[in-house]
Parts: sequence; structure tokens; C-alpha cells
Amino acid sequence: MSLDSTLSRIDSDLPAATGRLMDLLRIPSISTDPAYKAECDRAADWLVTALRDLGARVEKRATPGHPMVVGHMDGPNEAAPHLLFYGHYDVQPVDPLDLWKTDPFQPEIQDTDQGQVIRARGASDDKGQLMTFVEACRAYKHVTGALPCRITFFFEGEEESGSPSLIPFLKDNADELSADLALICDTSMVAPGVPSIASQLRGMLKDEFTLHGPRIDLHSGHYGGPGLNPLKEIARIIASFHDETGRVAVDGFYEGVQEVPDTLLAQWENCGFDEQAYLSSVGYTQPHGEAGYSTLVQQWARPTLEINGLWGGYQGAGTKTVIPAEAHCKLTCRLVGDMNPDDLRRKLRKHVEDRLPVDATVKWNQDLDGSPAAVMNLDRPEFEAARQALSEEWNREAVFSGMGGSIPVAGYFKDVLGLDSMLIGFAQEDDAIHSPNEKYNMDSFHKGIRSWARVLDKLSSV
Repeated sequence: MSLDSTLSRIDSDLPAATGRLMDLLRIPSISTDPAYKAECDRAADWLVTALRDLGARVEKRATPGHPMVVGHMDGPNEAAPHLLFYGHYDVQPVDPLDLWKTDPFQPEIQDTDQGQVIRARGASDDKGQLMTFVEACRAYKHVTGALPCRITFFFEGEEESGSPSLIPFLKDNADELSADLALICDTSMVAPGVPSIASQLRGMLKDEFTLHGPRIDLHSGHYGGPGLNPLKEIARIIASFHDETGRVAVDGFYEGVQEVPDTLLAQWENCGFDEQAYLSSVGYTQPHGEAGYSTLVQQWARPTLEINGLWGGYQGAGTKTVIPAEAHCKLTCRLVGDMNPDDLRRKLRKHVEDRLPVDATVKWNQDLDGSPAAVMNLDRPEFEAARQALSEEWNREAVFSGMGGSIPVAGYFKDVLGLDSMLIGFAQEDDAIHSPNEKYNMDSFHKGIRSWARVLDKLSSV
């Protein structure tokens, strides 16, 4: 009965909940731009007030960058499950501003072919997602006087700028942030109306190198022919990264990669993913990745090596007849399974260095960045309980999905706090996160609040 009453409360309070989200969206908490430092502080203060309104014991905690918000709420008793809920209140820059059809920090509710949406920066990533959980707790507390689980709220203000303060903060506050399970809301549904729990996240490795040739730029008439051209050589090396089937040709690249279990693969194949719509939305007619794997498996469960930037020589108008002295490449790899980013970095660099011609040298960027993939422990009973809760709310079987992107905080929770994470979000693939005209479906917001109430109710008895 308490769950039914909570869901009814969520429905009746939706206009007020939407108003609270709109207030948060009006705060331009752009974490990467120092000009918005005060606004990030203001967003943290807003969340402190919101959690205090729920009865939480909450503080804004200083870091070398933007503050963390940490709050605690009791459950019905000390034996109740203890959950750590994570979200981030910072947002991406809005550039290019001229492509926005509305003011990015003056949220609007608009009617679209998909129903009503909230249009604003941060609506989907991650303020709308964060507030679905806060509003679920608000409704539960209003109806029953207490939450069904013990909750620690943990809101970060630097996720969109690399989270430089996160790991030190986790280490310094590990005892306070310890819990039975972490909940992360910064994710999307696999298809419209298909609730999803992420079963795995790809990791990330970044690297950059410069290939040096002659001491200076050379006249292409005087040295064309005998001169080594760094652009030509870097193109040859980059072309050697993949074979004709799209498979990465770096020796040992696939060590630690695991095939998708048949039971999980069956869920993916029946999750409602529209491959043609996914491809055509960006102008493709067919997938171009590793042969022998479906588009979803390529996106969620196979590693990649992508060239993100390639440049050198003259970039201005007209022609300049030079052989450039150097050429540059930025690359990233998405990691899966047990792939080790440090080990893979060594293999990538060896692949490049083994293919350098005489008179060429390579210099590597020393700003190393890499995180392993995160694979969720689906054997924990909480995962099936949450899947049942989502299925009941959406009237559709929820699925354990994969994610092509990387959410490093899940790995940090495991490494620093020893916590397994459950990732549940209600964003849509067309929400234009990080882009102009970001939106969040009102259906995602409303049913997201109801979903979290159901999940908390289910988890309370696991």
C-alpha cells in the first residue's frame, strides 16, 4: 500500500517536481570554465537546500575544484540496505550558442512528435536524471515518513571536466561513502520505452603522438622525392592499425576480451534496438566496424581503436609547397572485459615505433589517461529485483544492456570503495547531450521518478 500511495503522490506532485527541476536547470553550472565557478557553487548550494527539505543530513564539501554534496537519510531501521546514489550537477559548455533554438539556461517545456520535452542544457545530462531519484525519495518520505532504504547522496561538480577531485575525495571519505551498492543515474535507455540496466561499460585509453621528420619544413621542389614526409609516414602507420575486416591489427590487442554470454546476447537481440534508425540518423547505410559482430555488439562489447585527430603541414588558404617537419595524431581506444589500459598503451606504442622509417622519430604525449572496462556483477540479487521493478513500471520487460561509452566513476567506486554499481537512467539517444538543444522527455522524468520509487521498494526487501 505504501508503494501505491507513493506512486500516486508522484503523479499529483509532478508539476511541482518539474518546477524544481526547472529551477536547477536555470543555474549555468559549467564546470570546465572558470568564469562559472560561482554558478557551480550555487548549484551545489541549491542541492544542499533540496536535500535538507527531505530531512537529509547534508553538507557541501570543498575540493580543490568544485564542491561535492554529501547527504544521508535513514531507512526504517539499521538493517535496511544502504545505497550510495551518485549524480553530477555540472554541465557541458553550450557552444556553439548560435545553434540553440532557445536560451540553454532558460528551460522550456515543448511539444514534439515524442510528446513533451524539457529543453535546456543539463536537462538530460545529468540534472534531470539526478532529480528523478531525489523526487522519488521526496514522495516516499512524504507518504511513509521514512525511506525504504538507507541512502547516501553523493553529487559531484566536476564530471564534465574530468573529475580531477573525485578519486582523492573518495579516498579521504571512504568510510563515510561506504554502502552495500552504488546507484548511478547518468545513463540512457536502449530504445524508447525499453527500461535498461547497464551490465557493462567500455573503458577508455587516450594517447597522442607526434612523428618528426626533417629538422624544419622543407621546400617540396628541393626535397620532394628524397625527403621523408611525416604526413605520408603517419598515414601509413595509421592504416596499419586495422586489417581489411575492421579488426585491430595491433599485436596482443584483444588480450582480455571476452565473448558475450548467450543469455545476455539474447536480451540484446530482443531489446527493441533499431539498427537502421541508429545508422541512418547520422547518414550511414551500413555498419563499418569489426566484421562478424552485430552493430549492438560492436558498440557495447567489442574494443575499438579510433583516430580522433590527424594533422600537420599547411592548414591555411591556398597552397604552400612544403614537406612538413612533423605530423600529429590523437587516438582513443574503448576497452572491454579485462583489457588493461597500461598494458595496451605499451602495445600500441610498440606497434608505432616498430614501423618508423629511418630518419623519423616519435614523441608521445606524457599526459596518460586510461581506465578499464566495468563489468557489473549480475549475480547479485539486487539486479534482478531492480529489473522486475522497471518492468512493472514500463509494462515492458527490462533488459540488461551494454554501454558503448565510459563512466569512470563506476570503476572508481569499485577500486576505491569496493562497491559494485548499478546503472539505471532514462535518457534517450536523441537527447542531444553535450550538443545544442539538449532535451529530456517529460515521460522520462515522470516515469523515471516512479521507477526509482519502485526500485527502492524492491531493494528494501533483498
